Formats: sequence, structure tokens, C-alpha cells
Amino acid sequence: MNMWNKLFGTSRSNCLPHQNQVLVSDAGQRANLSCNVCLEENKVCTCDQGFESGKRVTGVVEHHAEANNSVTQSVINMSGMLIGLGQLSTPYALENGGWSSAFLLIGLGVICAYCSHLLGKCLDKHPKSRSYTDIGHNAFGSRGKILAASFVYMEIFMALVSYTISLHDNLARVFSGIQLNVSWAKLPKSQLLTLIAVFVALPSLWLRDLSSISFLSFGGVIMSLVIFISVACTAIFGGVKLNHTIPALQIHNIPAISGLYIFSFAGHIVFPNLYKAMKDPSKFTKVSIISFTLVTTLYTSLAFMGAKLYGPQVNPQITLSMPPHLIVTKIALWATVLTPMTKYALEFAPMAIQLEHNLPPSLSSRTKFLIRGSVGSVLLLVILALALSVPYFGYVLSLTGSLVSIGICIIFPCAFYLKICWGQISRPLMVLNLTLIAFGTLLGIAGTISSSKLLLKSLSRAHSAWKK
Repeated sequence: MNMWNKLFGTSRSNCLPHQNQVLVSDAGQRANLSCNVCLEENKVCTCDQGFESGKRVTGVVEHHAEANNSVTQSVINMSGMLIGLGQLSTPYALENGGWSSAFLLIGLGVICAYCSHLLGKCLDKHPKSRSYTDIGHNAFGSRGKILAASFVYMEIFMALVSYTISLHDNLARVFSGIQLNVSWAKLPKSQLLTLIAVFVALPSLWLRDLSSISFLSFGGVIMSLVIFISVACTAIFGGVKLNHTIPALQIHNIPAISGLYIFSFAGHIVFPNLYKAMKDPSKFTKVSIISFTLVTTLYTSLAFMGAKLYGPQVNPQITLSMPPHLIVTKIALWATVLTPMTKYALEFAPMAIQLEHNLPPSLSSRTKFLIRGSVGSVLLLVILALALSVPYFGYVLSLTGSLVSIGICIIFPCAFYLKICWGQISRPLMVLNLTLIAFGTLLGIAGTISSSKLLLKSLSRAHSAWKK
């Protein structure tokens, strides 16, 4: 733990050190962020006397962190937020969109970096804001806060569904040669394995003290790098040649793959917390530029490498396209399987803490604990049911990106900035932000319609096949 504190900042003794990862972004997508959170309901947090105690938590975990993160530490944290589930689908997206769609991937990376900068500007105007939903409240009052919180929770929920689909698909490949027969379970092997994995992870939702598993969230970054290196090793040592030709442009697929691209950059819901943890917040824009440059470079490299290796046969999850007999494939598959199982408790933490804060104070600590654990268990089972009912990773991820992530990453930051800083914005900057809002809205609508149609078609085909 001492090494951890040296890398990501020192925690105060009266708080539980907690590394929160919110996917969205890996919705992610995902997100690794050094923070100190008082998770025990009956303890009054005194981490930051400058803010009122008992402040409500909305959208993400309330962070009471010392502002001691350097630029390097912040870059590590922000890059960790961005690298996640979305990287699995970038080769599939590039193959289906054509090599020129890489300009869309890079362009969205630039836009999302700019929107991260805008969130920093909004926080400059309201120093007491501590979360994404606080910025929404400063911009548009209670309606803005409710809208922002709704999108945040939607992204977390849909990302968890995608994680569970990924768990299902990769578990089936990991145990492809193993027979598993349970007479009373009328489920296919892949679904039964997923059910077992989710039940193994279920007790973690009952934990209040997440410090015992918080180090696992940093593993998400390591697992992502392992997957990238494994794909590269299949080309270097695995005998798979980079000899497939990538189409120049398939314009009809652009709306659907745009959702996959934007989901890969979803991490904005926790950027305000990273800003607050910085020793020098004026360097937040520099951190955003460096982090998005690194992540966009990794995504683009992986996209071209995967598309050249596997061509039209590339799977929406690159790990499922890798030769099954290779050791690096097994490593990549296990990395993909283990990641979701460690994320459920950390992903549910924002909702759980908000739930406990909203419960009547008259309830005992034990009652609140039981309610929190029960709600988390039911939610995870609902997610499991959805994932097994809609096992189409690429389409669900694309829908999440187009329906939710594009609002959180592009539309809302531009709208918040325009509203909060209206009197101080030059005309060219105003035009730029209005253009980005229009672009994000059009791309989101087109992507949502396209991915919804593809998802419904797949469900219809599966239903027809099941009837036969």
C-alpha cells in the first residue's frame, strides 16, 4: 500500500483508500483514479473541511482527495480511465468502416480531449464543484443535474452489460475443450460458466470497505496492455501474417462504428475528480492532451494491426479472433475474462453510496447494509439476464456509445461550457462549440438508429432460429 500511495498520492488516515474504476468509458469504459473515499456509512468524513460534510453523491463517488497528484500521476490515471473495453472492438470497427475511418477515430480523440479541457474550464468557474453532475447543476440547475446523473448511471449500467457479454464470450473460448454437464441446469455451457463467474463475483457487491480489492482496478490497465502485446505477438511469433487488405471506406457502416469509437474515449464522468486531485489544476489541459494522444495512438495501432491480421473475419472482440492454440491467445483470453469479474463492485460503488445516502437516517447500519447488498445483487442478476439474452457485444457497445457516451463526452461538456462561460466566450469559440453539439447530436442519432437496427435484426434472426 505504501508503494501505491507514493505513486498515486497519500491518503488520509480517516479514509479508506479506494481506486475507483468507472467504465463507461472502458464506459468505459472504464477508469482508474486515485481517490480517498469515506465509504463507511456511520463515519463522518473529515477529509476536506472546506466542503460541507455529508454532501450528496451523484453520478460518481464523492472524492475527498488531497490535491497532490503530479502531471505524470494524472496522466497515468487519465490514461487508465480511457483504456478499457473499447479497445477490443477497434480492429472490427476499422475493418467495417475502412482504413479512412481511422480519421474519425483520431478526430473523436481530439474532440474528446478538447471537451475534457472544457470540463476543466467549467471547474475553474465553480471551484466547489466536485463531480460531473455538479457541473450539470451549475450550468442548468436541478434539471441539468438530473440529466447528467441519468446519463452517468445509464452508461455504467450499459457498460456492465457489455462487460458481462464479453465475459460470456471469452469464457466459452477459454473452456472450449472442457465438458461441463449439470443435469439440473438447462443451460448451454457458456451461459452456465457465465452464471458461475457472476455468482463468484456477487459477494464483492456486499463489501463496504473496497480497499481490500481496490488494487485490482489498476489491473485493468495492465490487462489492456497485455491484450495489446498479445495481439502483436500473434503477428511476430504466431505465424499470422499482416496480409489482409483493409477497404478504403464503407460509408454505410460509419454510423454504427462511430458508437464503438466514441465508447473507447468515454471517461469524462470522472475527469472532474481527477482535476480536483491535481496539485496544479492549471495543467489539466496538458494532462488531457498527453493522455488522449497516448490512448489514441494505442487504439489506432491496435485497430490497424487487428484488421490487417484477420481481415473480414475479425471479431468484435479481437481476442476471439486470435489463434486458439497459441499461449499468447490464452493469456489474452484470461486477461479479458478476469477484468469484468474485478469490476462489478467498483462499478456499483457510486450507485451504492448514493443509495445509502438517500436512505432514511432512522434506519440502522445493518438495515442499510442489507438494502445496499440486496439492491446490488438484484441489479447484477438483471445485468446477467440482459447479457445472456442479448449476447451481441459489438452492437450493444455501439448502442452504448451512440446513445449515452457521445452525450457525456461531447454534447454535455460543450453545452455546460457555453452556459457557464457564456459572457466570456469569443464568437469563433461559440461557433466551434455549437458545431460540436450539432455534430455530436447527429452522430449520436444516426449511430443509435443504425446500431439499434442491427441489434434488432440479430435478435430476430436468433428468435427465428430458436423456433426452428
